[in-house]
Amino acid sequence: MVGVRLINLKKTSLKRNPRINEKWIQEQISSDPSILGLGDLILKDIERNHRGAGRLDLLLQDPDSLKRYEVEIQLGKTDESHIIRTIEYWDNERKKYPQYDHCAVIIAEDITSRFFNVIQLFNGNIPIIAIQMNAYEVENTAGIALTFTKILDEFELDLIDEDEEVTEVVDRYYWENKGSKETVELADRLLHLIKEIDPTFELKYNKYYIGLTKDGLADIFVSFKARKSYLIMRLKLEDIQNELLESGLDLNTVLMKMDKEYHFRLVLAG
Repeated sequence: MVGVRLINLKKTSLKRNPRINEKWIQEQISSDPSILGLGDLILKDIERNHRGAGRLDLLLQDPDSLKRYEVEIQLGKTDESHIIRTIEYWDNERKKYPQYDHCAVIIAEDITSRFFNVIQLFNGNIPIIAIQMNAYEVENTAGIALTFTKILDEFELDLIDEDEEVTEVVDRYYWENKGSKETVELADRLLHLIKEIDPTFELKYNKYYIGLTKDGLADIFVSFKARKSYLIMRLKLEDIQNELLESGLDLNTVLMKMDKEYHFRLVLAG
């Protein structure tokens, strides 16, 4: 095509580049958090002090849902200590500010298989996003081009076994406070669908999930976790997408499917 010039990009290592450090990466992200591909986030804090644990690189927030992202940057490969530090910052923030949803984000040039092995040790209980950062030298300039690719999307599963003992029962208000009235109402709407098949089912509010009872006995073929702007649903059925869509709900994200079991994030259809 006339007038279009191809620019050659040469991949380069940020860790081995003497002109680049983590602070420079922080500055690029903080000036425009949208480059991460996580939405139109805003910067809440940079080098946030965590007493006895160090400093969190970046704290970002979704201005609509108010969800917060605890972001750690690493040049080169991910390592175990950096992964643990990222999770520690996430844990500190969610305990200090429980009114928000929180998600850990780790950014590195190389997301290694070791990273996934470490994450699996937590049984999917930690919402975490892994982003691979690549750098390229721009032809005939001193500039650096950065790309950010999501390697691991957020998931939050809290797997439940049929024989798991429920140790603490809470009430509806607990989940409306932990999530929101609107997302708990999503569970109500799904219960209504279930009751069309069997009217004896009712919701049961446990501390770690909202389950079902049938004739007063626990039955967790489906369970829910209310969040501020969405509902996580775990369902042990096949081929249920059509029924969900017909209910007026938007099947926004399938978090995981494994052996006839689905994990969904559900939001109200706009």
